[in-house]
Amino acid sequence: MPRFSIVMPLYNKAPYVRKAIESVLAQSYTDWELIVVDDGSTDNSSTVVEGTTDNRIRHLRQENQGVSSTRNRGVREASSPFICFLDADDWWDTHFLESMSEAISQYPNAGIYGTAYWIVKNGKRHTAPIGVPQRFTCGVIDYFRTYAATLCMPLTSSSVCMSRDLFLSLGGFDPHIQLGEDFLLWVSIALKHTVVFINTPLAYYNQDAAATFRGTRQKVYNPDTFMTFHLNRFAEDESCNPDIKILFDRLRVYTLMKFRRYNLFPDKVRNEIAQVDFSHVPRIYRFYYMAPFPLVSAYYETMSFLSSVKKKILQWTSM
Repeated sequence: MPRFSIVMPLYNKAPYVRKAIESVLAQSYTDWELIVVDDGSTDNSSTVVEGTTDNRIRHLRQENQGVSSTRNRGVREASSPFICFLDADDWWDTHFLESMSEAISQYPNAGIYGTAYWIVKNGKRHTAPIGVPQRFTCGVIDYFRTYAATLCMPLTSSSVCMSRDLFLSLGGFDPHIQLGEDFLLWVSIALKHTVVFINTPLAYYNQDAAATFRGTRQKVYNPDTFMTFHLNRFAEDESCNPDIKILFDRLRVYTLMKFRRYNLFPDKVRNEIAQVDFSHVPRIYRFYYMAPFPLVSAYYETMSFLSSVKKKILQWTSM
């Protein structure tokens, strides 16, 4: 039976981290260690962690270095052959590790294992619409085709497990990437290794965490730190694998919309969009990227206004 090291990066998540830790303590599978790496928190996150007494929990501290470096340190400190990650504002179902153990036993040579997950938003949960058939239970998936089907991530940083040796051999998460560092690593794994997926939601992806804690809701990243501008590292694979090409094209037009809306880094955006085969994406995206910017800007403003009106109407009707 495998032993797991769980790496939890922590930065100013005091309102959430207790629930995350408690979900680990409640696991039906008990052979694990939890490594909480505090990345220079300025709130009382560390106090919350220290209030939990269990000899399987290790609490490390460092000056702020970012989530990738924090996770990488946790893996270096780990003592188990298998690694899981759990963000400090997410949590697990009681049977997460047990299901991972069963998947490893059934598919011992896979590169990475993932589970379906719940998306928690506005106090409600719904299953992430991952692109696998409803009747699918557990087995090998084509990561690129599955992701492209709905653009819902099949693998997230709180719903995966992998070999520690494989993680280290690939260099871990790229510390220069601030958004999508996990996706770039999953691509590197999926290109050469089997991806196993458990189609039972066993992790909770918490989108209700306040924007000040989650940190990505309104922020537009510099291209140097944003995953979409680094897809060219897989250019050779994209050119010869249609599934990768379709996924990357769909991600380009979807993830660069905010850049287009505010006309940020237009030259770099144009370079990325120039690579897109628009037969792979919905027609509306041709308008987003090909129409004159003033027209696109007016469209976004109108849609934003209508969205705010709809939100207010929903708030009134729910009172």
